[in-house]
Amino acid sequence: MLTRHFSLPLRVYYQDTDAGGVVYHSTYLNFMERARYEWLRELGFNANALITDSNVLFMIRSIDIEYLKPAVLDDLLNITVSVLEVGRSRITLFQEVLCSHIKLVNATIHVVCVGAEKLKPVSIPASLREKIGKSA
Repeated sequence: MLTRHFSLPLRVYYQDTDAGGVVYHSTYLNFMERARYEWLRELGFNANALITDSNVLFMIRSIDIEYLKPAVLDDLLNITVSVLEVGRSRITLFQEVLCSHIKLVNATIHVVCVGAEKLKPVSIPASLREKIGKSA
């Protein structure tokens, strides 16, 4: 079940593009990661504080990405984050990159919560799990 989505506006700068002014394919991954960090902030969590206070961090397990249309220099994009599923240590997210409500890229991302020291899966902190549930 999808929760309400978070959206982050981002402008495409020259550094995001190839020589033709088209956003380079791997740059979309950076855009999506930035949106996930800002989504966490909106929920009241700082990624660095999760490491120092809760001794956990999140790692990407897998990404299924589909490129539909290109973004170009100076486009104003909206990068969305929606929660599809929350497990014991995994969160499945759906992200889209939109330009003027036109879908350019979408991705399903499996993020795993791991202990900061051993990098082995651990339970998602209860406080974060609760906030994710309330964002529905």
